[in-house]
Amino acid sequence: MEDTLLHIENVSKSFSGVKALDSMNLDVRRGSVHALMGENGAGKSTLMKILTGLYTRDEGIITFDGRELDTASIQLVIRQGISMIYQEVNPIMNMTVAENIFCGKEICKVERFWIDRKEMERQAAELLSSMGHESIPSGCRIGTLSVAQMQIVEIAKAISNRSKLIIMDEPTSAITEKEVDQLFKTIRDLKQKGITFIYISHKMDEIFRIADDVTVMRDGRYVGTRAIAETTADELVSMMVGRAMSEYYPKETVPIGAPMLEVEGLSSKNLLHDVSFTVHSGEILGFAGLMGAGRTEIMETLFGIRRADSGVIRIGGRKVEIKDPQAAIANGMAFLTEDRRKTGCFLDSPIYDNIMALVWKKFVDIGGIRHSRCKKAAKDQIALFSTKTTGLKQKMRELSGGNQQKVLLSRWLLAEPEILILDEPTRGIDVGAKYDIYKEMIRLVKAGKCIIMISSEMPEVLGMSDRIAVVHGGRIRTILDRKCADQETILRYAAGLE
Repeated sequence: MEDTLLHIENVSKSFSGVKALDSMNLDVRRGSVHALMGENGAGKSTLMKILTGLYTRDEGIITFDGRELDTASIQLVIRQGISMIYQEVNPIMNMTVAENIFCGKEICKVERFWIDRKEMERQAAELLSSMGHESIPSGCRIGTLSVAQMQIVEIAKAISNRSKLIIMDEPTSAITEKEVDQLFKTIRDLKQKGITFIYISHKMDEIFRIADDVTVMRDGRYVGTRAIAETTADELVSMMVGRAMSEYYPKETVPIGAPMLEVEGLSSKNLLHDVSFTVHSGEILGFAGLMGAGRTEIMETLFGIRRADSGVIRIGGRKVEIKDPQAAIANGMAFLTEDRRKTGCFLDSPIYDNIMALVWKKFVDIGGIRHSRCKKAAKDQIALFSTKTTGLKQKMRELSGGNQQKVLLSRWLLAEPEILILDEPTRGIDVGAKYDIYKEMIRLVKAGKCIIMISSEMPEVLGMSDRIAVVHGGRIRTILDRKCADQETILRYAAGLE
């Protein structure tokens, strides 16, 4: 087709005899935003690594801009007009914006002995201004910028490379809604100038806001491509998981019991201010708020990671003092942190060690650790969540994000907590894994546990919570019943307008 910029045909890739990609096909129209969707482990990352020169394909054809694409190296792919912006933006923090944009292609003075930083800053400023981001100083250190601004610099770098195709992997996972709007405006403006995007995301609402076409992958295979205007969220979910889902949020009405956790006047200097709330048996209490509102800080203080200056915590009606996480765990609490890679996973350890990390003592008797019982417990947890793994010895870093999250939940569930704090439990994971986690949340509250769920995804908060606490400036501004909560009301409180 004349307007096809990228054509991928029957591309396959195997690792140790296991097929990660199986005859994958993809066509991307010139000057479009093409979404790529699929569950974690569907093969999206493998395909993009082949496309950008990180992996070599076993077979198949890739043509770009009418010519066969040479994927022998990353640098060669960039020179041919393809750039990728990764989920975890990784610029050189102690270098300036201009130095990052022109890294590897520095502008030198006539003598060619010295880098012409002033000219680089001038051209970088001109480039950022042409993108509508003149507010980003080209001479400032990039480490002083927000994540959203770093992404803009990465896009500018791609444009300076004369990229015709920019691949973006989960670009909104760590930015605010306002920053998402700014990013989307930049993408639309660049699309009007003929630049093409492949946009990888698990966020269905974003796909319908920004994409022109969407391709779905499953188990390393091509499932289908749809024009966004001609498909629905339900159809895409069904294509991704291979089965119909009656609804995204399988919320059930569960009898609400006695108070399990009571927090009164929790405060810490310049951070938390008179935070008070109660969570009951059988209840999911959602925490909503904008980035920096203090939601995570409340939970870290509650769990003993941070110290409170004042406040009272009661569990089951009994006053407790929680000075550290060990005390929190001893009092029946669990805390699934928002950044699983930094504060949850032992990435270079096997799945087995990750699951059992908190509960070895439960499986010790006179003869030592009973590994047969440990392995059975770990295997039971893997089966419970349908975790995709080659076995208990597989390294944690080899799992997809969704499967890592399932392993971390398994770890906490084996500790048998009564109170679960889940901070962004479905961030960066696919719809199938999300659904599995939601179902487990419902099972837990039906068993009499209580859950505190922090989420930046408004539909998730509204879809899974019984009540919603809205945080702004380190305070709980209101607690809304789900029956009378809506997105506009929550946002008004979250912005401090109520």
